[in-house]
Amino acid sequence: MTPDARSGTATPTILMSRSSGEREEVQALGVAGEGGAARPGPARPASPGRSGDGVIPRSAIEAPAVLNEAYDYEKPSSFTRGLRFDVGDTSMLLISGTASVDEGGRTVHVGDFRAQLWRTYRNISALLAAEGATWHDIVRTTCYLRDIERDYKDFNEVRTVFFTWLGLQPLPASTAIQARICREDLLVEIEAIAVIPRDRRKPA
Repeated sequence: MTPDARSGTATPTILMSRSSGEREEVQALGVAGEGGAARPGPARPASPGRSGDGVIPRSAIEAPAVLNEAYDYEKPSSFTRGLRFDVGDTSMLLISGTASVDEGGRTVHVGDFRAQLWRTYRNISALLAAEGATWHDIVRTTCYLRDIERDYKDFNEVRTVFFTWLGLQPLPASTAIQARICREDLLVEIEAIAVIPRDRRKPA
């Protein structure tokens, strides 16, 4: 039995290992038995003296009006677009790598780096807004460019225009990295971390 990534419901599964090495590691981790049948997952941790199961509460961040959920692809990707959790009187918003993707999961602005970057900013803005946050709450971004030598000038120009328009001060910490992105037609992807007061909640 293995849980559905979103619902947590159990469904029978045979894990098809593609090599003896993969089979060895899957069995050593306890995910599957000798015959390849999936084994029950481990129990969630407990915290002595506390109610609940000991896992810090967290919630998914979604903005379905502008981009789909990764698990809704024909071949699902097992991650959420963002995650919120509380630390003391502060909430952390972790925005997954976000690109120029629309509400149907399609790449938009193929071949147009600047347009893809603007759409990426639009998607991140919508994810932040879903939790009552803005770019003024961003403390760090990590920016992945498919071809940093070709596109960095345009990247920095667009970013500077956007951040100046927003009036960000101080600017977020940031790193730009050349990387192969998950889809060949995506030219830029950005992940972000925002920090907001815990009592700032999702808009009604």
